[in-house]
Formats: sequence, C-alpha cells, structure tokens
Amino acid sequence: MERDLDVSLLRAFIAVAETGRMTRAAKIVHITQSAVSQRILRLEALLEMKLFERQSEAARLTKDGERFMSRARRLIALNDEILGEMRGGDFVGEIKFGVPHDVVASVLPPMLRRFRREWPNVLVTLVSSTTTQLRALLDECKLDLALTTERERASRRDSLLFDHLVWVGALGGSAARRRPLSVVLGQEGCAFRASAVEALDKSGIPWRPICQVGSLEPVFATVEADMAVAPFLRKTVPDKLQILHVKALPALPPFHINLRFPGAPISGPAQALVDQIRDGFKSLYA
Repeated sequence: MERDLDVSLLRAFIAVAETGRMTRAAKIVHITQSAVSQRILRLEALLEMKLFERQSEAARLTKDGERFMSRARRLIALNDEILGEMRGGDFVGEIKFGVPHDVVASVLPPMLRRFRREWPNVLVTLVSSTTTQLRALLDECKLDLALTTERERASRRDSLLFDHLVWVGALGGSAARRRPLSVVLGQEGCAFRASAVEALDKSGIPWRPICQVGSLEPVFATVEADMAVAPFLRKTVPDKLQILHVKALPALPPFHINLRFPGAPISGPAQALVDQIRDGFKSLYA
C-alpha cells in the first residue's frame, strides 16, 4: 500500500526540531500542543522510526531525526515553490536575511547576484547587525535566515567556514607598535569585541579603544589611516589592509561562520538562497 508524506506533518516536525519544545512549535504552526504531538507520532509511525528523544518538555532529535531534517526541509521548500509558481507565476515576496557587518561585503555579493538571476521577483532585504542581535531576531521569527560569527560551531551542514581571528593594520603601518595600542572595536554585543578585549587584558599591553562602531566604513578608514589596529577573520581581510605578524599582539581565537534559521519552516525561495550560500562558501573556501 502506497504511503504519502503529509507536508503539515513535516512543518510540525521542523518546528519542534528548531525550537526543541512542543509548546513553542505549536505557536509557530498555529495549532495546539497536543496536535503537534499527534502529528509527530503520525510521522514517526509513517516512517517507522523514532525522530525525537523526549525529556520532560524538551525534544531532541535522534540520529534518524537529524538524517530526516534536511529531507523534510527540501520537501517543504519544493511544495512552497510549486504552489508559488502555479498560483501566480514567479514567486513574488521578500526574504529577510541577517548578516554580520564584516561578512556583507567580503563574501555575499556573488551569491546574491546568482540568486537575483534565478529569482528576479524576490526582494532580499539584508539586516546587518551583531550575531547576538541576529540570533534574537531569529528567535522572534523576524528573519528568514541569518549568517552568524560565533565561537560555537553549528551542525556540520550549517557550519560554513572555520577561520581564525587575526589582527589587521594599514599596509606598512606602525600602529601595532605604538603604546597605548589603539584598537578599533565593534559595538556592544559584537563577538569579536569580547574576544579582543579578553586577549588584550590578559596580555598586559596598554591599550585604548577608539572608533567603537557597528559599520565597517569607519573601521576601514581608521585602520587604513594607520590610526589603529582591528580584529578581522583571516579570510575576510580586504586587500588594502594587511594581517599583522607582531609578537607583542596577543593571539586571538578561532570563529565559525554559521547558517542559522528561525523556529519555523522557510519558504521555497529562502531555501534556494540557502543553497546558493552553501554552494558559494564551498566554491570560495573549499
């Protein structure tokens, strides 16, 4: 007897997997908690496998659940894409994409250009902020997806790049040797800021923060003018600046660029953008 996967079961599964709670998932898919639980049980019965380990109110994916996750996302994305095409031609809508300040210019333009060619009627709105703020917006389902720079590594599929934080200065500059050391730091909540401050304080180097901003233009101008040094991911350092190999500067920790999602299934076009991003990072940094 043929059995078919009900997309509503998949949406409930993704919501529980992303939030880790039946109660939160119920709010996302707009049904009761008991209905979410029933849909998960129906899906597990259909697949003949256990998708979640349940502990009190929490629900964690099993190995089978993790294996099923990407397939469920693909099915939902295909479902939404077909409906959009058949109901009114090309999908018309908006994707709200969160990105950290330092990643916007260095890696995204080629990926966004390719997406634009494939989905000309979809508006991609970039929301540039700190990782802390982007994660908060995702929790509130105010973003469709986001890139984050974090010490923590996401899942293998969603960890796009492992890179080291390095000190950067002007070409041929002397700012790194002057004391107190002038350092450009991001705004409060910036992950690089906390790591840089911790490393500097432990080193005992006299230093002072200058140009504490949330956008990169003032940072580039200040560092290029040899007024200060700044922490950057190694692979995002612009050509007009250089990585500093100065023994007196403290070592900085590694970071991950992760792909993060809200606690809700994403649209077909958003999934297409995710695929472009994954392929783009592989081609750039494989």
